Amino acid sequence: MNHKRIFLSLPKKSGFEQKYIQKALDDNWITTGGPNVNDFERILEKYLENDSYVAALNSGTSAIHLALVLLGVKEGDEVICQSLTFSASANPILYQGAIPIFVDSESETWNICPENLEIAIQDRIRKGKKPKVIIAVHLYGNPYKVDEIHAIAKRYEIPIIEDSAEALGSSYKGKKCGTFGAFGVLSFNGNKIITTSSGGALISNSQLLKEKTVFYATQSKDNAVHYEHSQIGYNYRMSNVCAGIGLGQMKILEENIDSRRGINNFYETIFKDISEIELFQVNNNDCFANYWLSTILVENNPEKNINKENLRIAFENANIECRPLWKPMHLQPIFSGCPYYGNNVARDLFEKGLCLPSGSDLTKNDKNRIKKVITDFIK
Repeated sequence: MNHKRIFLSLPKKSGFEQKYIQKALDDNWITTGGPNVNDFERILEKYLENDSYVAALNSGTSAIHLALVLLGVKEGDEVICQSLTFSASANPILYQGAIPIFVDSESETWNICPENLEIAIQDRIRKGKKPKVIIAVHLYGNPYKVDEIHAIAKRYEIPIIEDSAEALGSSYKGKKCGTFGAFGVLSFNGNKIITTSSGGALISNSQLLKEKTVFYATQSKDNAVHYEHSQIGYNYRMSNVCAGIGLGQMKILEENIDSRRGINNFYETIFKDISEIELFQVNNNDCFANYWLSTILVENNPEKNINKENLRIAFENANIECRPLWKPMHLQPIFSGCPYYGNNVARDLFEKGLCLPSGSDLTKNDKNRIKKVITDFIK
């Protein structure tokens, strides 16, 4: 245990962050909102294109919550959510007193299954309650089946919240992830493709929706000299200091994407001749994945003592962080009893899947250590 720890996904500094942070300090603008926030939003809007309007918030979770608020989700409503995802995709449904309806993944992208999505919608309608919203996730930066999912949503007139928390820089048919749904969501948590230390953003398709988002995110203060509130508000706006970090990070976004994709290629060379381990890769020319995390499926081989947990422990013994895939939401205690539609694809992926170290700043020595663990484990 003499080696430094290799973490799953650490941020990489650009060297420009301090300039923008210092500006916030020099201007004494160290609260929420401010010039850095405005500039960060403008740069994101330019990057995303497609008439995108961005409101910078304090987390991706806040962004999902406000999207539900803006779409009118209320107590007792039903919201369909991809089951194989991080809990932040689903928790805001409960914030609104709504009911999560979980849908399985399909094996090609690991994202929400079109067939089971339509089955779920039809069954909920038969039961007397049409789902209010669909939350679809670009898991680990891999685009979901956009054409199929959005065609179903359009057929039943159900808006989509596009959870792109892990997918900044990914695209489908040349269009950036986060710009397909009624709302898109980004996360700038410390482990994401770029970071603001903490933070997120809500993407919409109009200036009016952006203004409504900022209104809700700043305690819903009505236009009055005194503090007047006619609607419930939230303290969700991004801070000017955090936005300064984001401005510095945006300068290396493309570099980070290239790095993450390069790490995926690094794992491809290691696993190409190992029959028990399959590296997940996007095999569709319509999709461009940022490979925020590189992930694998491990087939059990009792004769060689190969399984997912033994590989994870081998990494841990070498002081290298390696984690299971997200545990599906329909298997989580907090969501027990919520309806689920599927064929256990998400469960099977969780039982076999691992996330591998994928940080943009992995060094050559880090990669050599990772490779040695894998080769020694297989031997």
